[in-house]
Amino acid sequence: METRTGNETNAAPGARLWLVLWKASRAMETVARASVDSLGLCLSDFAVLEALLHKGPLPVNEIGRKVMLTSGSITTAVDRLARRGWVERRASGTDRRSRVVHLTPRGRALIRRLFVQHERHLEQAVAALSPSEIGALTRGLRKLGLAAESVSKVAKERKSE
Repeated sequence: METRTGNETNAAPGARLWLVLWKASRAMETVARASVDSLGLCLSDFAVLEALLHKGPLPVNEIGRKVMLTSGSITTAVDRLARRGWVERRASGTDRRSRVVHLTPRGRALIRRLFVQHERHLEQAVAALSPSEIGALTRGLRKLGLAAESVSKVAKERKSE
């Protein structure tokens, strides 16, 4: 698969990119987790508050999809945040069966303050890159993500045939 001679590698470009991307992703995840830990929240609670801050009020199931939590985990997280007075559930204006989660004023003030600190931590992690490198990397990763999703969908369709 891969043979090394010094610092060189003979890995196929896709395999090499996957390895570098995986290691960089794990390193960034470590920074993000440590940042959230330093703010006094668990990652799932922070993710819910951040989603509500940037996306506005959302149904519980939609928050779960956005922050990649199972239905049981997102319900537990929202319950925990509600007990702390940071979110509240309200009836949906369009679907009486649905409950929409809103930030409370206390929750909004908290996540705004914490998110600024979190952004600072992430900026420190990417400080080795220039703004143009960050832009190019972001565009390239978006393109890669869309292409990989397409390949994944085709593979799933073939498997179900």
